[in-house]
Amino acid sequence: MDKNLNWIYEKQIERTIESLENNNMNGYLVKSKEDLIKKICDLVCENSLVACGGSQTLFESGVIDHLRSGRYEFLDRYEEGLTPNDMKDIYRKSFLSDVYFTSTNAITENGELYNVDGNGNRVAAMMYGPDKVIVVCGKNKIVKDVHEAIRRNEQVAAPANAKRLDTKTPCKVTGYCMDCNSSDRICCQYTLIKKQRIPNRIHVIFLDENFGY
Repeated sequence: MDKNLNWIYEKQIERTIESLENNNMNGYLVKSKEDLIKKICDLVCENSLVACGGSQTLFESGVIDHLRSGRYEFLDRYEEGLTPNDMKDIYRKSFLSDVYFTSTNAITENGELYNVDGNGNRVAAMMYGPDKVIVVCGKNKIVKDVHEAIRRNEQVAAPANAKRLDTKTPCKVTGYCMDCNSSDRICCQYTLIKKQRIPNRIHVIFLDENFGY
């Protein structure tokens, strides 16, 4: 990428990190996947009980592979052969985890985390339960404000995830939100984390690349 354009993105990330810190959340910028894993190792003790929300970013950035490395006790929602009851059990145990890993649908320059869920287990764990939440975020997730965050979900995150999950929803065909009434609808729980009351609970790690939806 052109160094001048990259400078603009870095300044945007810096502003967002400053806003996060004003909202009692921690922000970091890493330059590579390797640096991301190093930062996670700094933040998470070995043998910790860890869990994750559904996230394309966690796969693309190598975080899922790291969680499966044996360094932690991982409640792996992606393990083959899980039954619906197994999944429910993992979702519930995740609230008692030491560390919860996720990404975010959008993050504003004001340091706000905007997310839309189907079941709500991911956003619920982000808001309360696990002692620590680590949000892994590509620079493509940063938006100016909440209005842009909503628009991003409707035009990018929701239809892309619907395509990934092969849902029977109109956005899978049109490529943008139709505010549908489908039984397969994945946009059910809307949350905005503006501030965090518990210091050092939420940590947002920005990758200086585009990841996820």
